[in-house]
Amino acid sequence: MSTDAALAARRQQTSEKLARLDVALAQLRRERGRPTVRAIAARAAVSVTFLYENPDARARVQATIATSKSRHDQITTQAHEQIEATWRERALNAEAELARSQKEIFTQRQRIGELMGQLRDFDQMVPGESVQALASENTTLKHRVQQLSREHRLLQERLEGSRSNLRFADKRVADLEAEVLDLRLALGSADASSRQTLLVTPAVFPARKASAPATSAPSNDKETS
Repeated sequence: MSTDAALAARRQQTSEKLARLDVALAQLRRERGRPTVRAIAARAAVSVTFLYENPDARARVQATIATSKSRHDQITTQAHEQIEATWRERALNAEAELARSQKEIFTQRQRIGELMGQLRDFDQMVPGESVQALASENTTLKHRVQQLSREHRLLQERLEGSRSNLRFADKRVADLEAEVLDLRLALGSADASSRQTLLVTPAVFPARKASAPATSAPSNDKETS
């Protein structure tokens, strides 16, 4: 009867630990962090050994860690794609605006050339007022060309800034991918070392029990002497 009671008590303790583990895992999932085995054990008020030795607890912890890892990788990937898409769109817009400005400058230069030719032709065959009007229009067009040239330089500077930011974003994405790979390798090595510890631990206890009688023999001899 005492053995049955002990087994029942042990099952009750295991159920209570599993219930606390479920509560802790639910809290960690709501917090959207990167849970570890030690953090889960501390939150559930259970030992790390229980999480590894109990099959139900081990399965729940592994499922939670795997889900958190995939969610974190997905969030990181989405952030990388969003940053890259933003800077790529800015660079494309700057290039399109630059092409439009260059086309307009070319059109205005052609127009100035035509007007200059007309001015030279009219200089001998039209009154002075018409020549003055053409000269005024020519001056206006020159000012327009200067304005377009300034806009062209400004757009060129914006394009260079967008390209520089895109290169920085690409480098940042590569650094974050390397960090994710390092975290995966670290998690794999931690799991391997934990499994090796579980395999070695049961063989240590019998050796300690066998060494106990050897330490008590000298004390008996000393008492008899």
